[in-house]
Amino acid sequence: MWSQEWDLVFLQGPFQLGLFCDFVILFLQRSHDSFSFYIDEASPVGPEQPETVQNFVSVFGTVAKKLMRKWLATQTMNFTSQLGAGIRYFDLRISTKPRDPDNELYFAHGLFSAKVKEGLEEINAFLADHPKEVVFLDFNHFYGMQKYHHEKLVQMLKDTYGNKMCPAIFAHEVSLQYLWEKEHQVLVFYHSPVALEVPFLWPGQMMPAPWANTTDPEKLIQFLQASITERRKKGSFFISQVVLTPKASTVVKGVASGLRETITERALPAMMQWVRTQKPGESGVNIITADFVELGDFISTVIKLNYALDEGEDDTT
Repeated sequence: MWSQEWDLVFLQGPFQLGLFCDFVILFLQRSHDSFSFYIDEASPVGPEQPETVQNFVSVFGTVAKKLMRKWLATQTMNFTSQLGAGIRYFDLRISTKPRDPDNELYFAHGLFSAKVKEGLEEINAFLADHPKEVVFLDFNHFYGMQKYHHEKLVQMLKDTYGNKMCPAIFAHEVSLQYLWEKEHQVLVFYHSPVALEVPFLWPGQMMPAPWANTTDPEKLIQFLQASITERRKKGSFFISQVVLTPKASTVVKGVASGLRETITERALPAMMQWVRTQKPGESGVNIITADFVELGDFISTVIKLNYALDEGEDDTT
């Protein structure tokens, strides 16, 4: 029989019925930087960027931003397309924008992206059309945000999702059956002390995401395997980031080509081989994230891991 605990998060398209109770989630690459499809070349540089980058843009202007986007955008699909492809976990980074007269909140990764409100509403439209689908929203970086900005974001979540959000409880108590009965469709993870003050925010430590920080596929795979061996602490979810991070020298060599062509596509066969050999379950993978999730058969491969879990449990019954 299927387990009732969320040991894997299932990536599933909107027209595939019968979600497993255990399933594997992708972030858009993680879906990682899920919102980066919307990066705006006309926007200012994000406040988290070092002075060297700020100076580079001040000298070369639009040309510099076009080059930056090639390395900052890790997804080519918008939220709706990612959801349709099967992504159910979103990696979100939020920032204020300097001298913004509307004092809005934006997704940001080096450059600013879409307004947060617009992105949340886009996801909610999908959920309204698919009442048994569940998404994880992981707010893991905040830039230039004061207390009132967090209060604004929390209120935005309330206004958009309302009772669709599942209050924070012990992870092992959450199953799809539980969520369906309660009509919850959204789990919000919030990497800030603010999470301790709001019932529907799950503390960030319940979504650990070890980061290899390497351009070497072999080192990445070694790191991922070691992380799986150590596994997540009991009571939390766990992310395996199948993501390579360019060094400054890498960017210089492939400045006009960008992240996808210079790194991701070349390393894809080795990374996919690792994904295919993984096992689901308490001591295996839980959430797998990647850049450019549409490449190869990444999404379908992760979904198939859930069937392996189900077959393993059938063998023991």
